[in-house]
Amino acid sequence: MISTDRLVLRRPQLEDFEPYRQMWLDPEILRHIAPGPFSDERMWTRFLRQEGGWQFFGFGYFVIEEKSSGRFVGQVGFQDLHREISPALTGTMETGWTIAPQAQGRGYASEAAQAAFAWAREHHVGRRVTAIVSPANAASLRIVEKLGMRPFANTEYHDKPVTLFDYTL
Repeated sequence: MISTDRLVLRRPQLEDFEPYRQMWLDPEILRHIAPGPFSDERMWTRFLRQEGGWQFFGFGYFVIEEKSSGRFVGQVGFQDLHREISPALTGTMETGWTIAPQAQGRGYASEAAQAAFAWAREHHVGRRVTAIVSPANAASLRIVEKLGMRPFANTEYHDKPVTLFDYTL
């Protein structure tokens, strides 16, 4: 578990699925990330793969809780998805964050991402971290900059332009 001034980051639990599902139902959440809405089956699979990352790689996504209320506000962390993208990101710690609509605009994504990076520097020193960001996603572009990530390629993913960033822990 990781604690910041306003947030708690912890591994996902089964009870997190419903707030996770609700977050991913919002079209604004999907706008920069996916080509369309996820079925319940796909959301369940996405949720379960988070634990798989922890089991196989020693890293994964954290649930972000608001410290004052204990409510689910999003997720942040790392994954290795073997995406069909060029250049390939396989073998890297691909980072990402998603904040539920009701919690956006408070700086939670940046605070959580910085805490996750601090954790990764302690537990995975020397590893390469990557990120995929839509050029239209101004909020995520600000976060990768705050994290010290640098662009290394412009490409397409799901027929949309993306910029790939990296950083060495």
